[in-house]
Amino acid sequence: MEGCTITDLKVNGKQNCYILSSDAMEKIQAETGVSTNLEPGTYVIKIREGSFSYTTGLERWGEPLVMLWIYGGKFINKKTNIEVGATWSTLNGIDDTLTLEVVETASLCAFFFDTYLEDNEGEVTISVVKI
Repeated sequence: MEGCTITDLKVNGKQNCYILSSDAMEKIQAETGVSTNLEPGTYVIKIREGSFSYTTGLERWGEPLVMLWIYGGKFINKKTNIEVGATWSTLNGIDDTLTLEVVETASLCAFFFDTYLEDNEGEVTISVVKI
């Protein structure tokens, strides 16, 4: 392929894993994130509106993104078709969606992370639609 370059990154499950302690996970679930229960059924989850600004002094708002921690029951991420009991996912932009087939009641926890809280502004609205 002329003019095209490819770089492959291999992410190792042990060497490239940033570990969150059980205390950190409990804090995300209890204090930081906003949560809802997902009863059995099919759900489409997406950012409906909003964005975060995480740099002071920008004339335009930041990007709409959110981290999702789904846990506590069995479900199938329709992008992978693999049944799991917990997973991480992100929504990156208004057009991004996550579709889940919930088999056993699970919890959905949404949050945002950054390195400096003082200049953060804005919020996103996430739609959790049971179809």
